[in-house]
Amino acid sequence: MPQNPVHPAADSARAPRPADPAGPAGPAGSAGSAREPVTVLGLGAMGTALAAAFLAAGHPTTVWNRSAAKAEPLTARGAVRAATPAEAVAAGPLIVACVLDDDALRAVLAGTEHLLSGRTLVNLTSGSPEQARELAGWAAGHGLGYLDGAIMITPPGIGGPDATLLYSGAPEALARHRDTLAVLGDPVDLGPDAGIAGLYDTALLGLMWSSLSGWLQGVALVGADGVRATDFTPVATRWLSGPVAGFIGRYAAQADAGTYPGDDASLTVHLAAMEHLLHAARARGVDTELPELLARQTGRAVEAGHGADSYARLIEGIRR
Repeated sequence: MPQNPVHPAADSARAPRPADPAGPAGPAGSAGSAREPVTVLGLGAMGTALAAAFLAAGHPTTVWNRSAAKAEPLTARGAVRAATPAEAVAAGPLIVACVLDDDALRAVLAGTEHLLSGRTLVNLTSGSPEQARELAGWAAGHGLGYLDGAIMITPPGIGGPDATLLYSGAPEALARHRDTLAVLGDPVDLGPDAGIAGLYDTALLGLMWSSLSGWLQGVALVGADGVRATDFTPVATRWLSGPVAGFIGRYAAQADAGTYPGDDASLTVHLAAMEHLLHAARARGVDTELPELLARQTGRAVEAGHGADSYARLIEGIRR
Protein backbone atom coordinates (compact mmCIF):
# COMPACT_ATOMS: atom_id res chain seq x y z
CA MET A 1 0.00 0.00 0.00
CA PRO A 2 1.50 3.39 -0.89
CA GLN A 3 2.59 5.44 2.07
CA ASN A 4 1.14 8.83 3.00
CA PRO A 5 4.00 11.12 1.94
CA VAL A 6 5.30 14.16 3.77
CA HIS A 7 8.42 16.16 3.05
CA PRO A 8 11.55 14.25 4.16
CA ALA A 9 14.76 15.89 5.19
CA ALA A 10 17.28 16.21 2.39
CA ASP A 11 20.21 13.82 2.47
CA SER A 12 23.28 13.18 0.39
CA ALA A 13 21.43 11.35 -2.40
CA ARG A 14 21.96 12.81 -5.85
CA ALA A 15 19.52 15.62 -6.54
CA PRO A 16 17.72 15.32 -9.88
CA ARG A 17 18.58 17.93 -12.47
CA PRO A 18 15.55 20.02 -13.51
CA ALA A 19 14.40 19.12 -17.00
CA ASP A 20 12.55 21.02 -19.64
CA PRO A 21 8.92 19.81 -19.63
CA ALA A 22 9.26 18.90 -23.30
CA GLY A 23 11.95 16.39 -22.34
CA PRO A 24 15.68 16.41 -23.11
CA ALA A 25 15.37 14.90 -26.56
CA GLY A 26 12.19 16.23 -28.12
CA PRO A 27 8.61 14.99 -27.82
CA ALA A 28 8.01 11.69 -26.08
CA GLY A 29 8.01 8.76 -28.44
CA SER A 30 9.63 10.63 -31.33
CA ALA A 31 11.87 8.58 -33.57
CA GLY A 32 15.44 8.42 -32.34
CA SER A 33 14.73 10.29 -29.11
CA ALA A 34 16.12 9.27 -25.73
CA ARG A 35 13.78 7.58 -23.28
CA GLU A 36 11.44 10.04 -21.62
CA PRO A 37 12.33 10.96 -18.01
CA VAL A 38 9.71 9.93 -15.47
CA THR A 39 9.08 10.91 -11.86
CA VAL A 40 7.30 8.50 -9.51
CA LEU A 41 5.75 9.89 -6.33
CA GLY A 42 5.03 7.26 -3.69
CA LEU A 43 6.95 4.02 -3.20
CA GLY A 44 4.56 1.59 -1.65
CA ALA A 45 4.33 -1.84 -3.24
CA MET A 46 2.62 -0.50 -6.35
CA GLY A 47 4.69 2.68 -6.67
CA THR A 48 7.87 0.64 -6.38
CA ALA A 49 6.65 -1.72 -9.11
CA LEU A 50 5.86 1.24 -11.37
CA ALA A 51 9.29 2.79 -10.89
CA ALA A 52 11.00 -0.57 -11.43
CA ALA A 53 9.16 -1.02 -14.73
CA PHE A 54 10.26 2.39 -15.97
CA LEU A 55 13.85 1.65 -14.98
CA ALA A 56 13.79 -1.74 -16.68
CA ALA A 57 12.64 -0.07 -19.90
CA GLY A 58 15.51 2.43 -19.78
CA HIS A 59 13.61 5.53 -18.66
CA PRO A 60 15.55 7.96 -16.46
CA THR A 61 13.51 7.65 -13.28
CA THR A 62 13.33 10.02 -10.33
CA VAL A 63 11.57 8.77 -7.20
CA TRP A 64 10.27 10.38 -4.05
CA ASN A 65 8.74 8.92 -0.91
CA ARG A 66 8.22 10.10 2.64
CA SER A 67 10.47 7.33 3.94
CA ALA A 68 13.80 7.68 2.15
CA ALA A 69 14.71 4.05 2.80
CA LYS A 70 11.94 2.92 0.44
CA ALA A 71 13.96 4.36 -2.45
CA GLU A 72 17.17 2.45 -1.75
CA PRO A 73 16.46 -0.66 -3.85
CA LEU A 74 15.51 1.58 -6.77
CA THR A 75 18.52 3.90 -6.46
CA ALA A 76 20.70 0.79 -6.47
CA ARG A 77 19.24 0.08 -9.90
CA GLY A 78 19.86 3.57 -11.21
CA ALA A 79 16.93 5.69 -10.01
CA VAL A 80 17.55 9.19 -8.66
CA ARG A 81 16.03 9.90 -5.26
CA ALA A 82 14.63 13.40 -4.93
CA ALA A 83 14.97 15.00 -1.53
CA THR A 84 11.71 16.94 -1.89
CA PRO A 85 8.57 16.75 -4.01
CA ALA A 86 9.63 19.97 -5.74
CA GLU A 87 12.88 18.35 -6.88
CA ALA A 88 10.91 15.33 -8.07
CA VAL A 89 8.43 17.44 -10.04
CA ALA A 90 11.23 19.47 -11.64
CA ALA A 91 13.02 16.36 -12.85
CA GLY A 92 10.98 15.72 -15.99
CA PRO A 93 7.83 16.17 -18.01
CA LEU A 94 5.88 13.16 -16.70
CA ILE A 95 4.86 12.73 -13.05
CA VAL A 96 3.28 9.43 -11.99
CA ALA A 97 1.69 9.47 -8.55
CA CYS A 98 0.67 6.45 -6.48
CA VAL A 99 0.19 7.59 -2.90
CA LEU A 100 -2.27 6.84 -0.11
CA ASP A 101 -5.18 8.93 -1.35
CA ASP A 102 -6.00 12.16 -3.17
CA ASP A 103 -5.64 14.24 -0.02
CA ALA A 104 -2.11 12.91 0.36
CA LEU A 105 -1.39 13.78 -3.26
CA ARG A 106 -2.60 17.36 -2.74
CA ALA A 107 -0.31 17.59 0.30
CA VAL A 108 2.66 16.29 -1.69
CA LEU A 109 2.12 18.77 -4.53
CA ALA A 110 1.50 21.76 -2.25
CA GLY A 111 4.25 24.28 -2.90
CA THR A 112 5.15 22.89 -6.32
CA GLU A 113 2.47 24.80 -8.24
CA HIS A 114 4.99 27.12 -9.90
CA LEU A 115 6.69 24.07 -11.46
CA LEU A 116 3.62 22.33 -12.87
CA SER A 117 2.84 24.20 -16.08
CA GLY A 118 3.59 22.18 -19.21
CA ARG A 119 4.01 18.89 -17.38
CA THR A 120 1.64 15.92 -17.13
CA LEU A 121 0.40 14.30 -13.93
CA VAL A 122 -0.78 10.70 -14.14
CA ASN A 123 -2.66 9.99 -10.94
CA LEU A 124 -2.72 6.26 -10.19
CA THR A 125 -3.90 6.85 -6.63
CA SER A 126 -7.20 5.20 -5.77
CA GLY A 127 -10.01 7.72 -5.43
CA SER A 128 -13.56 8.55 -6.39
CA PRO A 129 -14.70 9.88 -9.77
CA GLU A 130 -15.67 13.13 -8.06
CA GLN A 131 -12.17 13.55 -6.64
CA ALA A 132 -10.65 12.87 -10.06
CA ARG A 133 -12.78 15.53 -11.70
CA GLU A 134 -11.90 18.03 -8.99
CA LEU A 135 -8.19 17.29 -9.40
CA ALA A 136 -8.49 17.65 -13.17
CA GLY A 137 -9.93 21.14 -12.69
CA TRP A 138 -7.19 22.05 -10.23
CA ALA A 139 -4.53 20.76 -12.64
CA ALA A 140 -5.97 22.73 -15.55
CA GLY A 141 -5.76 25.88 -13.46
CA HIS A 142 -2.01 25.34 -13.16
CA GLY A 143 -1.39 24.42 -16.80
CA LEU A 144 -0.82 20.80 -15.81
CA GLY A 145 -2.04 18.00 -18.05
CA TYR A 146 -4.03 15.50 -15.98
CA LEU A 147 -4.77 11.81 -16.45
CA ASP A 148 -6.58 9.73 -13.88
CA GLY A 149 -5.66 6.07 -14.00
CA ALA A 150 -6.76 2.70 -12.66
CA ILE A 151 -4.33 -0.20 -12.42
CA MET A 152 -6.07 -3.47 -13.23
CA ILE A 153 -3.30 -5.77 -11.98
CA THR A 154 -1.41 -6.42 -8.74
CA PRO A 155 2.16 -5.10 -8.30
CA PRO A 156 3.95 -8.28 -9.49
CA GLY A 157 2.07 -8.06 -12.81
CA ILE A 158 3.15 -4.51 -13.69
CA GLY A 159 4.88 -4.53 -17.06
CA GLY A 160 3.70 -8.05 -17.81
CA PRO A 161 1.50 -9.30 -20.65
CA ASP A 162 -1.69 -9.29 -18.54
CA ALA A 163 -1.27 -5.74 -17.22
CA THR A 164 -3.94 -3.24 -18.21
CA LEU A 165 -4.18 0.36 -17.06
CA LEU A 166 -7.26 2.49 -17.65
CA TYR A 167 -6.84 6.21 -18.30
CA SER A 168 -9.28 9.09 -18.53
CA GLY A 169 -8.64 12.79 -18.78
CA ALA A 170 -6.71 15.03 -21.16
CA PRO A 171 -6.54 13.08 -24.44
CA GLU A 172 -3.52 15.01 -25.68
CA ALA A 173 -1.62 14.03 -22.53
CA LEU A 174 -2.24 10.34 -23.12
CA ALA A 175 -1.25 10.65 -26.77
CA ARG A 176 1.97 12.44 -25.80
CA HIS A 177 3.03 9.89 -23.19
CA ARG A 178 1.40 6.70 -24.47
CA ASP A 179 4.68 4.96 -25.35
CA THR A 180 6.10 5.63 -21.90
CA LEU A 181 2.94 4.55 -20.07
CA ALA A 182 2.76 1.39 -22.18
CA VAL A 183 5.82 0.19 -20.24
CA LEU A 184 3.48 -0.41 -17.28
CA GLY A 185 0.80 -2.28 -19.23
CA ASP A 186 -1.67 -1.87 -22.05
CA PRO A 187 -2.99 1.72 -21.84
CA VAL A 188 -6.76 1.90 -22.43
CA ASP A 189 -8.17 5.34 -23.24
CA LEU A 190 -11.62 5.88 -21.69
CA GLY A 191 -12.06 9.43 -22.93
CA PRO A 192 -11.77 13.00 -21.64
CA ASP A 193 -13.90 12.73 -18.47
CA ALA A 194 -11.27 12.31 -15.75
CA GLY A 195 -13.74 10.51 -13.47
CA ILE A 196 -14.43 7.57 -15.75
CA ALA A 197 -11.29 5.52 -15.06
CA GLY A 198 -12.04 5.41 -11.33
CA LEU A 199 -15.66 4.53 -12.02
CA TYR A 200 -14.62 1.65 -14.29
CA ASP A 201 -12.17 0.51 -11.63
CA THR A 202 -14.88 0.28 -8.99
CA ALA A 203 -17.32 -1.46 -11.33
CA LEU A 204 -14.71 -3.96 -12.51
CA LEU A 205 -13.73 -4.80 -8.94
CA GLY A 206 -17.39 -5.56 -8.27
CA LEU A 207 -17.37 -7.87 -11.28
CA MET A 208 -14.22 -9.56 -10.03
CA TRP A 209 -15.60 -10.17 -6.54
CA SER A 210 -18.89 -11.49 -7.91
CA SER A 211 -17.05 -13.86 -10.25
CA LEU A 212 -14.67 -15.07 -7.56
CA SER A 213 -17.53 -15.64 -5.12
CA GLY A 214 -19.47 -17.58 -7.75
CA TRP A 215 -16.40 -19.71 -8.45
CA LEU A 216 -15.89 -20.37 -4.72
CA GLN A 217 -19.55 -21.38 -4.45
CA GLY A 218 -18.96 -23.88 -7.24
CA VAL A 219 -15.75 -25.15 -5.68
CA ALA A 220 -17.55 -25.76 -2.39
CA LEU A 221 -20.46 -27.49 -4.13
CA VAL A 222 -18.44 -29.94 -6.22
CA GLY A 223 -15.91 -30.33 -3.44
CA ALA A 224 -18.62 -31.75 -1.21
CA ASP A 225 -18.69 -34.72 -3.60
CA GLY A 226 -14.92 -35.09 -3.61
CA VAL A 227 -14.06 -33.03 -6.71
CA ARG A 228 -10.83 -31.05 -6.39
CA ALA A 229 -10.86 -27.33 -7.11
CA THR A 230 -8.00 -27.82 -9.57
CA ASP A 231 -10.13 -30.30 -11.53
CA PHE A 232 -13.24 -28.11 -11.52
CA THR A 233 -11.50 -24.86 -12.41
CA PRO A 234 -10.44 -25.56 -16.03
CA VAL A 235 -14.04 -26.36 -16.88
CA ALA A 236 -15.24 -23.26 -14.98
CA THR A 237 -12.84 -20.89 -16.76
CA ARG A 238 -13.78 -22.37 -20.14
CA TRP A 239 -17.44 -21.72 -19.30
CA LEU A 240 -16.69 -18.15 -18.21
CA SER A 241 -14.52 -17.22 -21.19
CA GLY A 242 -16.88 -18.79 -23.72
CA PRO A 243 -20.65 -18.91 -23.12
CA VAL A 244 -20.76 -16.50 -20.17
CA ALA A 245 -18.69 -13.91 -22.04
CA GLY A 246 -21.11 -14.36 -24.93
CA PHE A 247 -24.09 -13.72 -22.65
CA ILE A 248 -22.49 -10.52 -21.39
CA GLY A 249 -21.85 -9.25 -24.89
CA ARG A 250 -25.42 -9.99 -25.95
CA TYR A 251 -26.99 -8.57 -22.79
CA ALA A 252 -25.00 -5.32 -23.00
CA ALA A 253 -26.99 -4.25 -26.05
CA GLN A 254 -30.24 -5.20 -24.28
CA ALA A 255 -29.31 -3.18 -21.18
CA ASP A 256 -28.62 -0.11 -23.32
CA ALA A 257 -31.82 -0.54 -25.35
CA GLY A 258 -34.05 -1.40 -22.38
CA THR A 259 -35.51 -4.42 -24.20
CA TYR A 260 -34.94 -7.95 -22.94
CA PRO A 261 -36.00 -10.72 -25.33
CA GLY A 262 -35.69 -14.05 -23.56
CA ASP A 263 -34.83 -15.98 -26.71
CA ASP A 264 -31.78 -17.70 -25.16
CA ALA A 265 -33.16 -18.42 -21.69
CA SER A 266 -36.03 -16.74 -19.86
CA LEU A 267 -36.02 -15.64 -16.25
CA THR A 268 -38.47 -18.44 -15.47
CA VAL A 269 -35.93 -20.96 -16.76
CA HIS A 270 -33.12 -19.29 -14.80
CA LEU A 271 -35.19 -19.33 -11.60
CA ALA A 272 -35.90 -23.04 -11.96
CA ALA A 273 -32.17 -23.73 -12.39
CA MET A 274 -31.41 -21.65 -9.31
CA GLU A 275 -33.74 -23.86 -7.30
CA HIS A 276 -31.65 -26.86 -8.39
CA LEU A 277 -28.52 -25.05 -7.17
CA LEU A 278 -30.16 -24.25 -3.85
CA HIS A 279 -31.29 -27.86 -3.40
CA ALA A 280 -27.82 -29.23 -4.19
CA ALA A 281 -26.16 -26.78 -1.80
CA ARG A 282 -28.55 -27.49 1.07
CA ALA A 283 -28.20 -31.23 0.60
CA ARG A 284 -24.41 -30.89 0.94
CA GLY A 285 -24.36 -28.41 3.80
CA VAL A 286 -22.93 -25.66 1.59
CA ASP A 287 -23.75 -22.03 2.36
CA THR A 288 -26.69 -20.77 0.30
CA GLU A 289 -26.49 -17.01 0.90
CA LEU A 290 -25.22 -16.18 -2.59
CA PRO A 291 -27.67 -18.33 -4.60
CA GLU A 292 -30.52 -17.18 -2.36
CA LEU A 293 -29.68 -13.57 -3.27
CA LEU A 294 -29.72 -14.43 -6.98
CA ALA A 295 -33.01 -16.30 -6.62
CA ARG A 296 -34.62 -13.39 -4.75
CA GLN A 297 -33.63 -10.91 -7.46
CA THR A 298 -34.87 -13.20 -10.20
CA GLY A 299 -38.04 -14.12 -8.34
CA ARG A 300 -39.02 -10.47 -7.90
CA ALA A 301 -38.73 -9.88 -11.65
CA VAL A 302 -40.79 -13.00 -12.41
CA GLU A 303 -43.46 -11.95 -9.91
CA ALA A 304 -43.58 -8.53 -11.59
CA GLY A 305 -44.56 -10.20 -14.85
CA HIS A 306 -41.16 -10.42 -16.57
CA GLY A 307 -40.69 -14.18 -16.50
CA ALA A 308 -40.38 -14.39 -20.30
CA ASP A 309 -37.56 -11.82 -20.39
CA SER A 310 -33.82 -12.47 -20.47
CA TYR A 311 -31.49 -12.32 -17.48
CA ALA A 312 -30.56 -8.79 -18.52
CA ARG A 313 -33.99 -7.65 -17.25
CA LEU A 314 -32.55 -7.72 -13.71
CA ILE A 315 -30.65 -4.50 -14.49
CA GLU A 316 -33.92 -2.63 -13.98
CA GLY A 317 -34.13 -3.77 -10.36
CA ILE A 318 -30.43 -3.06 -9.77
CA ARG A 319 -30.76 0.44 -11.21
CA ARG A 320 -33.88 1.10 -9.09
